Amino acid sequence: MSELSVTDARAELPAAIKKSQKSPVHILKHGEPVAVLISPTLYREMLEAMEELEDIEAFDQAMLSKEKTIAWDDVKRELGLL
Repeated sequence: MSELSVTDARAELPAAIKKSQKSPVHILKHGEPVAVLISPTLYREMLEAMEELEDIEAFDQAMLSKEKTIAWDDVKRELGLL
């Protein structure tokens, strides 16, 4: 992980972007983090991980729910898929 001040990040943006391809670059203002540069690959991986966690949470909530469930074959039949 590397850190740059906002001023340095502005002056060294191409180098900061290059560094961010290998590891996150934290941008600091008055010593406090205000932004993080990350690679598009890491960004996509993080989005996919968040979506996976949301799916797991939705599944867990559905399993705890007292609501009546519908069989998958019934859903497919209703949609004309069977």
